[in-house]
Amino acid sequence: MREDAALVLFSGGQDSATCLAWALDRFGHVETLGFDYGQRHVIELQVREAVRGAMTAQTEWAPKLGEDHVLDLRALGGISDTSLTREVAIEMETGGLPNTFVPGRNLIFLTFAAALAYRRGIKNIVTGVCETDYSGYPDCRDDTIKALQVAINLGMERRFVLHTPLMWRDKAATWQLAEALGGAALVEAIRELTHSCYLGDRTPHDWGAGCGTCPACELREAGWRKFRCN
Repeated sequence: MREDAALVLFSGGQDSATCLAWALDRFGHVETLGFDYGQRHVIELQVREAVRGAMTAQTEWAPKLGEDHVLDLRALGGISDTSLTREVAIEMETGGLPNTFVPGRNLIFLTFAAALAYRRGIKNIVTGVCETDYSGYPDCRDDTIKALQVAINLGMERRFVLHTPLMWRDKAATWQLAEALGGAALVEAIRELTHSCYLGDRTPHDWGAGCGTCPACELREAGWRKFRCN
């Protein structure tokens, strides 16, 4: 496996775009992977190429950015009765999790990513999961990712490394990381081009595009305000 190669789980959102920049800054070859799982905000897949193009504006990153992959996982959406895969209102459930939680999503994403990385000879897998500013999803927690890395490595007899550069960063710190990696130009590209809104709304705001009221928009806006005040 290539020690200097990375596969980034790249949805087209703020977090995964920042992770893509992080990977391009550290590895010699970087590929991206997106998933179509029947999400309501499928527009996130449509903005991915523009975001990838913005990354190549960094001269030293352009030759590092490799192939993009999109996998069809609509079977996941088919068995998920959630507000990300159904036209229902976003609300909290009795168990304490929001109904935006798609059970098993990150476990499945990372397993498929590892299978692709196995075939591509890539050692490093990068994902934007975080347990600082998040909705409480159990498959975003550090313990989950560490356990999954062990399971994947045992099951595939490879030594993949699952990188989570945002795990302990809030959204303001994520903006700060983007600025440190690519300056104001990268911050502006991520603000303008990426998509986070759960409802697929592209209404423009100073913090980016979105409905402004869903949990993803609220986190993104609050992080932007904090970042701009620092």
